[in-house]
Amino acid sequence: MGGNVMMYVNLIWAWGHPEVYILILPAFGVFSEVIATFARKRLFGYHTMVWATIAITILSFIVWLHHFFTMGAGANVNAFFGIMTMIIAIPTGVKVFNWLFTIFRGRLEMTSPVLWTLGFIITFTIGGMTGVMLALPAANFVLHNSLFVIAHFHNVIVGGVVFGMMAGLTYWFPKAFGFTLDEKWGKRSFWCWITGFYVAFMPLYVLSFYGAARRMNSYPNAEWQPWFIVALLGALLIAAGIACTLIQFYVSVRNREKYADVTGDPWDGRTLEWSASSPPPFYNFARLPVVGDIDSFWSQKQRGNEQLDNAPYTDIHMPRNTVAGPVISVFAMIFGFAMVWHIWWLAGFSAIGMLVSFLMRVSNDDIDYYVPAAEVERIERAHQQRVEAQA
Repeated sequence: MGGNVMMYVNLIWAWGHPEVYILILPAFGVFSEVIATFARKRLFGYHTMVWATIAITILSFIVWLHHFFTMGAGANVNAFFGIMTMIIAIPTGVKVFNWLFTIFRGRLEMTSPVLWTLGFIITFTIGGMTGVMLALPAANFVLHNSLFVIAHFHNVIVGGVVFGMMAGLTYWFPKAFGFTLDEKWGKRSFWCWITGFYVAFMPLYVLSFYGAARRMNSYPNAEWQPWFIVALLGALLIAAGIACTLIQFYVSVRNREKYADVTGDPWDGRTLEWSASSPPPFYNFARLPVVGDIDSFWSQKQRGNEQLDNAPYTDIHMPRNTVAGPVISVFAMIFGFAMVWHIWWLAGFSAIGMLVSFLMRVSNDDIDYYVPAAEVERIERAHQQRVEAQA
């Protein structure tokens, strides 16, 4: 009806490119926690790290058109979005230097979360450099829609998001479940993943310069076949890394008594979640934490924390559990589906479901309760006895 398909695709990426940064920013937070903990140092340049995150958040909304340098928007549009894309690499680079300077002169322990972090720094940096190449309109005209884009994207998403989630999973697993994951299989998974990644995706950079386009069902040029075979071997190594992770879970669950952590602080952590037991009690903190600086728990441990340990327990105000959120979300999902496909009766049903669920929630006055101080003291004393028994 007179619309422009490129404007529609622009709408998709005007959402989609900030979404890519939504994926990576939590991983950046994971790496900051992991490096500071295992380097036994405060995170270098904390304030610059925060400002870099804010800058990335803002700039992520004005870089989407680097996906469309070849659509004919004109030199001025291409120049603006090319410059913006190169500028967003600056705060990202600031973060990398923050992590490197945190490691510098630290006492880095080569645990599996650290290996995932170091693998990220190398892999993501390469992905960032190839991203800057794609941000140059002249180079993008050559590389657009080629396997170079595929390799770049996986460089940042696998090397950034996946490695970050693996580091975070290993790091916080004992806090959630009360026992650590097997380190031997964790390290095997990392080495299979990082080796497999480079074997799988570096050939795609080479093939892109030979002219290999993406989204092809097959490639008739037989000279490219050896590179694809190498990439296949890399994919098999990545599959082996996934298998190692599954074995890691199995071995860890089987030997959970051996890997049990009753202290709540298996890594000698720096932040307040490690001051609670593992897994934490339903009320989280027995006493309201006193936050004096960035690494409050680390500072408390250095001071001995005598005053806090002897403070009396008090009643804890708690919210009651509710299923209102998930129920409203299900009705909202059905409503969205119905509106897309013009199923009006289903849209009306789900809208009524959302409204009724919301009204039931807001009309419910029984939404909180108090945990008595005596109950808190009983749970905390039992935890302390377990710690002393293990010691």
